[in-house]
Order: sequence, then structure tokens, then C-alpha cells
Amino acid sequence: MARYTGPKSKVSRRFGEDIEGHSKALQKKNYPPGMHGRGRRKKQSEYAIQLAEKQKAKYIYGVLERQFAKMFDIASRKSGITGENLLQLLEARLDNTVYRMGISPTRRGARQLVSHKHILVNGELVNIPSYTLKPGDVVSVRERSKSLEAITNSLAGRGTSRYSWLEWDNASLSGKFVSIPSRDDIPENIKVQLIVELYSK
Repeated sequence: MARYTGPKSKVSRRFGEDIEGHSKALQKKNYPPGMHGRGRRKKQSEYAIQLAEKQKAKYIYGVLERQFAKMFDIASRKSGITGENLLQLLEARLDNTVYRMGISPTRRGARQLVSHKHILVNGELVNIPSYTLKPGDVVSVRERSKSLEAITNSLAGRGTSRYSWLEWDNASLSGKFVSIPSRDDIPENIKVQLIVELYSK
């Protein structure tokens, strides 16, 4: 499946913030990439601002355009605030949850772990990164994958950050998707209202 596989630092510089984490590019070059990156930024149109916010959300969660549009459609049909529903659907993805639990240091790495059949959901093998978790679902590392260096290194370097909607047991290398997170709990800097306005045109 086609995905962006280019330099992560360029994406971070384009949006002026660390998109995938662990990027030092902004400390060295806090201006957009390209030969005109140091030039004065021209004033963006309303549409350009809205489009950039959607692109940023897609890059952060590693979602393709068709997937993103489908998730927005689902979010708009649900009761509640559309923008918040969209973020909740993105957070409920299996690859994102594997990343949040610290099994992988990046979402890109988490997607690969899921695709390569290292992750179980409720004891069953699931290799679909976009799989949507429900409250109560248990995510765990497959028994024969528990000694994988990528996983052990990620968990060893796991920070103290915890998420209120997730539980994690380091002894069994398993965690629970306890509840759907509220917008206030989701740390991503995404102005979802701009995305809603874009799709409403």
C-alpha cells in the first residue's frame, strides 16, 4: 500500500512541529524545506490552512487519503462532535494503540509490528493496522515475539507518560484499551475544526 516513506524531518519542517517524534530537524532548521524555505512565508488562503491541517493529521497517524475520508464520513454520521469523533477513531486504530502503549517508539514502527503478525487482540492474531479497537479489548505481544529487540528496546526506553484510556502490564507485555479518549486527553496538536470545515465545503 502506498505510503509516505521519505524523510520524516522534511514533514516536520513543513508543518513547523515534530510530526513523528524524536526529530531533531527543527532544532537545526526551523524553516520549511526547499530552496525557498528561508524566504518570507506568503499569507495562506483559508482553504490552504484547512488543507494543511488535514495533511498534518494524515501524516501524524499515517493514514492515506481514502482511509481518512472514510473515517471522516463515519465520524460525521456518529452522534456528538464530528472533529472529536474523528480523533477518537484515529486513536482507536490498532497501530496507534501499539505506539501509545510503548511497544514501538513510532507509529510507523507500530504499523510494521502489526503487519508482520507480532500483535494479538483478545488473544487472536490481528495484522490489520487500521483495525478499530473497542473498550475492553486487550492488546498483547505474541509470545514468540516478546524477545524481539525492537520491542524490548522500545519498552526499555518507554517514558513515564501514561494515557488515561489505556492500561499496560509490563510483566505480560499486554495492555487494555479501557475507554474512548476524550479530546482533552489526546495530546496531538490538531485543529480538527479546520478539517471539518474543509470537508464541509
